Amino acid sequence: MCGIFGIYSYENLNVSKKIYYGLFALQHRGQEGAGIAVSDGKNIGYYKNIGLVTEVFKDDILQNLFGHIGIGHVRYSTTGIKSVENCQPFVVKSSFGQIAIAHNGDIVNSEELRIELEKKGHIFTSTSDSEVIAQLLVRELLKTDDRIEAIKNVLDKLVGAYSLLIMFEDCLVAVRDKHGFKPLCIGEDGENIYVSSEDCALTTLDVSFLKDVQPGEIVVINKDGMESYKISNNNKATTCMFEYIYFARPDSTIDGISVYKVRRDIGKMLAKEHPVSADLVSPIPDSGNAFAIGFAEESNIPYYEALIKNKYTGRTFILPSQNERELAVRLKLAPVRSLLENKRVVLVDDSIVRGTTSKRIVNMVRKVGAKEVHLRIGCPRIISPCYYGIDMATKEELIAHNKSLEEIRKKLGVDSIGYISIEGLLKAIGRKDLCLACLTGEYPTEINFKKVKNR
Repeated sequence: MCGIFGIYSYENLNVSKKIYYGLFALQHRGQEGAGIAVSDGKNIGYYKNIGLVTEVFKDDILQNLFGHIGIGHVRYSTTGIKSVENCQPFVVKSSFGQIAIAHNGDIVNSEELRIELEKKGHIFTSTSDSEVIAQLLVRELLKTDDRIEAIKNVLDKLVGAYSLLIMFEDCLVAVRDKHGFKPLCIGEDGENIYVSSEDCALTTLDVSFLKDVQPGEIVVINKDGMESYKISNNNKATTCMFEYIYFARPDSTIDGISVYKVRRDIGKMLAKEHPVSADLVSPIPDSGNAFAIGFAEESNIPYYEALIKNKYTGRTFILPSQNERELAVRLKLAPVRSLLENKRVVLVDDSIVRGTTSKRIVNMVRKVGAKEVHLRIGCPRIISPCYYGIDMATKEELIAHNKSLEEIRKKLGVDSIGYISIEGLLKAIGRKDLCLACLTGEYPTEINFKKVKNR
């Protein structure tokens, strides 16, 4: 999924430290790598590396990144291996000067575009689809000196999901694809303009929310102010429903809808659709918290935090390998025996993708003496891979792909299991213009499944 953050300062402030704080607020969107690129109007300097934001950037590095325009990125890999070469922003040189790009999303046809560019002499330093975008832009700029036309020509070639920050030496450009898969918003603070994947980062910096970048919109920020352009006039939003369920921070608002309220309403809907007699409701923290609160409120079953999270671990789903995810579960959560022993327990979580985490948590709860374990899930059954930026690339790894509800219940070792329905999910979110491809197998873009699988 990744997180992107950018600033244009009309006060000529050095923006690197503020970008650092913005990325820290977006750390939940990617934990593998981080990077910042800044421009002083003439030159672009950058630094990126593997690790968390606090690990990658020390004071001396930030002090050497001086400029009044800047973009930053936190990485969660879907295309490209975990390496410093694949960290962003990507900075490329052209006859028009340096260009930096930060990308949130996944380009479905990136491999075909890469091969086409290589045949034309382009050399790549990474395996990321984001570098493909950067190289395409350089090529289009050679054809026209109109930056907006060049950007539109690049976007015409891309199939997939992209929220982009493009930094030229003298301006900042924000782009959201015509489907609006990934969130992107703009804020202002005096003489400074901010662009962020989520408005929680704006709140962290005490920045006023200005607007969401609309699907199919290009926003240019330069010395003359801010100007908007449309990619096309037929933009149909299909925002990723997983943003509301899992990825976004609960204090964020996406396209005018509160993420926390959505999750609480999903919990209430779960209690209506899958009632159960139990002694307590407990979230699987942290992403299950708001769901469990809603479930407890609607069902009148007491809410307790019966699983304690180690606050120094990250998000297990977005770790890149199965072995890392399994170890992280054991490090991450500890059951409270006094709450669980001889009790009928409802565990509420945001989603089940592979099932590994859920099974281990259920075993933990059983081992401390829970009499019954009931699982309630705030996302419908995930049956198809995502090709737009979520790391679930094959049907075989999805527990719900070829198993009945009863088979899933037995595999996870619970007394009952209940997923929210797709209809209930849409009602809880309050919008229907969502990407549900992983739930239905119906994709909003053309996909060459053979080529994507090989990638």
